[in-house]
Formats: sequence, structure tokens, C-alpha cells
Amino acid sequence: MKAARPPIASIWKQLGPRMLPFADAASADLPLGRLLRLSLFQVSVGMALVLLNGTLNRVMIVELAVPAWLVSVMIALPVVFAPLRTLIGFRSDQHRSFLGWRRVPYLWVGSLLQFGGLAIMPFALLILSGDSHGPAWVGPVAATLAFLLTGAGLHVTQTAGLALATDLAPDDARPRVVALLYVMLLLGMIVSALLFSALLSEFSQLRLIQVIQGAAVATIVLNAASLWKQESRRPELTRHDRPRLPFAAAWRSLNGDGVSRRLLIAVGIGSMAFSMQDVLLEPYGAEVLNLNVGQTTLLTAFLAGGTLAAFALSAISLQRGANEYRVSSLGVLIGILAFVCLIFAGPLQSAVLFALGAALLGFGTGLFAVGTLIAAMALAGGNHRGFALGAWGAVQATAIGLGIALGGGIRDLVSALAERGVLGAVLAEPATGYSFVYHMEIALLFATLVALGPLVRVPLQRMASDRFGLAELPG
Repeated sequence: MKAARPPIASIWKQLGPRMLPFADAASADLPLGRLLRLSLFQVSVGMALVLLNGTLNRVMIVELAVPAWLVSVMIALPVVFAPLRTLIGFRSDQHRSFLGWRRVPYLWVGSLLQFGGLAIMPFALLILSGDSHGPAWVGPVAATLAFLLTGAGLHVTQTAGLALATDLAPDDARPRVVALLYVMLLLGMIVSALLFSALLSEFSQLRLIQVIQGAAVATIVLNAASLWKQESRRPELTRHDRPRLPFAAAWRSLNGDGVSRRLLIAVGIGSMAFSMQDVLLEPYGAEVLNLNVGQTTLLTAFLAGGTLAAFALSAISLQRGANEYRVSSLGVLIGILAFVCLIFAGPLQSAVLFALGAALLGFGTGLFAVGTLIAAMALAGGNHRGFALGAWGAVQATAIGLGIALGGGIRDLVSALAERGVLGAVLAEPATGYSFVYHMEIALLFATLVALGPLVRVPLQRMASDRFGLAELPG
């Protein structure tokens, strides 16, 4: 069997860690193969996010003729579970089991919830579209249940999975592990988007059922492979007579020094600032710059390229001792520059400036995210990784959800006022609503700098043995 090994495997092996992105995140305790297999849960989460926020968005509105307001409500439902990530992480820390596992039960339950939601989703959507003979209320109820199950599943899976990755990663490798997990989420989203696009190029209801249920099966396969033999059994941590720390006491401990509270505030404001443009970037290019579908689609590549570059730079810089808060602040400053480019691209009718702004936006977002996440490694000690991770995920995911909703709503409101001439003849143009949102995002980014400023002077107790890693991804 060894003689039949493909030559390409030997070629990759000979390249070494220096030539492979984030290969140096591996360690003796967490080899590269095991780390990559562990990161498969991020691929399933990315696949679910693309399906919920991208593919089904268009399919429900166009092919299934579902009202746009109902589609918006359905897509927003997973955000409802974001604040519960704090409780999910806390419960995984305090989990009692004779088997000695803390993270695996939550990973498995989250996978089953995600699988169940995706399994019933295509039929629920078909009923919602009116293609049935049953009562009208069954469609909205079934679709709501499907989206809630999927959203709850991906939040539980990601919270427990990231806590497990933090448990397994050595202290000195955590910045690179965080960057690698980001890359895997991004790759999962890109590959899933391309795959769904190809499979649904010739749309039919049968094909829709096959694609979504195929995603459900892939979720179980990926997550089962991810958690298989990853967590060691430690009965001393899950024994039933082990005292449990009350939730309120754990929360006070996390926020006792004020640093954690300020960091979470900065994460919330910054995440909202970077996400308000999420649903506006491509429409801005089409409506203001008259770009075609192919040209606006390239924005995804610019964003992804900038983000990947930020992951690589932040992982290297932080590993060499760079200050996490300075890296995060640099990401915020680059984000401000990105929005300035987007604002001026309209009056100048410059597609090049617009593409540059998109790339800088991805770069700034990546630096801000990775920098603040590594800084959060010093938030608390002991066996409370899941709790702090859940709190982090709750703040970030909720802020992103609110930012996306506010961005679209504010743009519509300001554009309507501009079209009616309420804002004056000079502002009665399509770019006004978009520009207003971009200016708001710049203001929020300055507020993020205000929140991060005092933290730069706080001595970081990084990579200490009694500290824990904390990582969370954009949803």
C-alpha cells in the first residue's frame, strides 16, 4: 500500500511548513493532519452560512416567489440563537458525564440540529411557496422550524468546536490555529458557493431538494470526521460530584477587571461597523458604478484575497510578539481607509478604486478579527474556555446580525428621502443611501478605536500556561 501512495503527497511533504500556508500551526501534540481534520466543522458551518444567507435568499424570492419580507425574517432567525452561545459554552465547561467528554456531546448535538434543519428545509420551502394542498399556516411554521434548527445547530457546533480546538492547541501555536480556522471557514464558504451555483444552474424543485439534503448529509460526515478521536476522556473534569460555578459568578469573574468588558465592547462596535455594508457592496457597484453581474461577483474574490492576506500577516506578526491590540487597531484604520475608497469611487466613477476599497475592507476585517481574538486569550483562566468563547461569539454574531439589518434599513430609508427631494437636489441620487451607511461605519470604527485605545497600554499576559485560547469566526 505504501508503494501505491500518489507522488503528489511526497511533493507536498517535501515543500515543508514554510511553503504551506499555516502548516506551522501544527505541533507535536496537534499534528497538521489532525488539525486539518478538526477544522472540518468550520467547513460545514461555512456551507450552512452560504446556504442560508446566499443561495436560499435568491431561490426563495425569485424561483419560489416567497415575499421578500418573509425571506428576510427567515434568514435573520439564526441570529436569535447568537446570544445563547454564552450559555452553550458555559454548559460545555460544566458538563457532567461518566464518559469524560465535555465538548464532544455538544458538537454531536449541534451537528444533529444542523442536519435536522437542513433535512426538512427543502420540503418546508416548497410548502411555503404555496405548492401544496395543506393549510396555509404549515409552510411558515415548517420553514421557521427548519431555519431555527439549522441556526441553533451551527451556533452550538461552532461554539463547542472552537472550544475544543482551543483545548487542544498549545499556547504558542494558538495564533496560527486561529488563522487556520478562519481560512478553513472562508474556503468552506467559497467552495460551497461555487458548488451550489453549479448544481442549481438549471433550477428545479427536485434539484433543490437534492442539493439541500446533500448538504445535510455532508454536514454529518464532515462533523463526524472532525470530532472523531479528538477529545481525550477526562472523567475528573466531568464527574457528577464536581461543584459547578454559578453562571452569574462566572460572568462576574470574566468581567471583573474591566479589560474584558472593554474588549467585548470594542468587538461589538467593530463587528457592527465592518458588517453594515455586507448586503450593500454589490448593489452599490451595480447601481452607482453600473458594473455588470460578473464584475460585481469579482468583489468576493477581492474581499477573500484581502482577508486571506490579513490572516497570514496577523498570524506571523502575532507569533513574533506583536501587540494584539495594535494589530486590531491597524485593521480598524485600514477599514476606515477602505470606506473612504468606497465613498469616493461613486463620484469618481472609478471601478479600480471600488475594487481597492473591497480588498482593503477584507484586509482590515481580517486584522481586526484575528487581533482581537488572540487578545481575548488572556480574558480568563482555569476551565472556562467554552464560557468565554460563547460570550465572545454572542457579542460578535449579534453585532454582525444587527449591523447587516441596520445597514439595509438605513440605506433604504435615506435613499427614499433622497429620491423625494427631502435632503435637497444635490443628494437626490442613488449613491446617497449607500454613502450615508459608509459614513456611519467610519464613525463606528472611530468609536472602536476609542474603545481599543486604553487596552494598548494594558500589559498582555500572553501564552501563559494558565491562560486559554479564544477564537470566533464572522456569521
